[in-house]
Amino acid sequence: MTVPDTPAQPRFGADSEVGRLRTVMLHRPGDELRRLTPRNSDQLLFDGIPWVDRAQEEHDAFAGLLRSHGVEVLLLGDLLAETFDISGAARMQGISAAVSERQLGRHLADEVAVYLRGLPPAELATVLTAGVTFDELPETPSAARASLVRRMHNGIEFAISPLPNLLFTRDSSFWIGGRFAITSLALAARTRETSLTDLIYAHHPRFRGARRAYESRTAPVEGGDVLLLAPGVVAVGVGERTTPAGAEALARSLFEDELAHTVLVVPIEQRRASMHLDTVCTMVDVDALVMYPAVADTLSAYTLRSDGAHATISGPTPFVAAAAEAMGLEKLRVIDTGTLDAITAEREQWDDGNNTLAIAPGVVVAYDRNVETNRRLRDSGIEVLTIAGSELGSGRGGPRCMSCPVARDAL
Repeated sequence: MTVPDTPAQPRFGADSEVGRLRTVMLHRPGDELRRLTPRNSDQLLFDGIPWVDRAQEEHDAFAGLLRSHGVEVLLLGDLLAETFDISGAARMQGISAAVSERQLGRHLADEVAVYLRGLPPAELATVLTAGVTFDELPETPSAARASLVRRMHNGIEFAISPLPNLLFTRDSSFWIGGRFAITSLALAARTRETSLTDLIYAHHPRFRGARRAYESRTAPVEGGDVLLLAPGVVAVGVGERTTPAGAEALARSLFEDELAHTVLVVPIEQRRASMHLDTVCTMVDVDALVMYPAVADTLSAYTLRSDGAHATISGPTPFVAAAAEAMGLEKLRVIDTGTLDAITAEREQWDDGNNTLAIAPGVVVAYDRNVETNRRLRDSGIEVLTIAGSELGSGRGGPRCMSCPVARDAL
């Protein structure tokens, strides 16, 4: 597999959620979803066991819709295999992140690393995303003789865990200005995702010259909590996945690099239905967002501003008003999820009615199942392009969660 070095690429980066989308990174669901069972789905953060073939069909339709609107679609699995083909350092980085001596013991960890180093690039990419069970590891006389770990583990247990949530490429990285940020994922089932994203940015020729904006190895920050409200204005949700320390570290880093002048830190309820800020609101136009009505009046924000050498903190104040002020707007248009019927609104929020992906100002991709929310968006002048999500949604994520914009037009 040879990756051509193509210097004439579109620019990287984004300064908003709604600038025309030019390039996006997706991950087509694969064998990692086939690893989900009733026994492990909770641990791997899925609420159901997806029908994988249908999930792939739904994802292919999503990618096809984006391409039909002029968006270049990069698939993470392809980028990963290409990276392993051209970079020995990337192979070593990916293997090192996946093979845990703490879990496997030194002897078996060494043997697993040797096995992985011998795999072709595409197969290595598959193993590092789909995982490998003890039964699937090659048999060696020394392993059977010397590894207590191998003898004591059930054969269907994972020597390397699968990464089914890799589907949600928004969380492990995001672009701001012309730079990329590597996040720190909060839960153990997802921590290794950032290592794969990081090595792609570091070693794939497509991203040669791309600069890093932020990288957290400590306090959790997840991309689903980061909204680029307008050029220089960022909102960061703090709840189940992103901590106050993570939000503060991100804000100060963005200020130092002059990538933002205002960061709104938004507390959200720590529960599954509102795991990220983009589960309760997303931007759909330069002056409009779709929001879960149950939080519209209670969502607040601490406002951090850069004054050059220092950051100032004020608030909390109502989020919508704080956002409008920071964006230089008299008022933000707020479009409710669902209807005035609280039950419908709650159902459609759970089904990612708020989790829309804008591909241009006033043009969004949404799940077709959220009929009332989509109707309200259209009634408000937003063009809604729908996709099926009956299987994709089993991991609690919508079109925004499943996409990492790599290049958007500036507003």
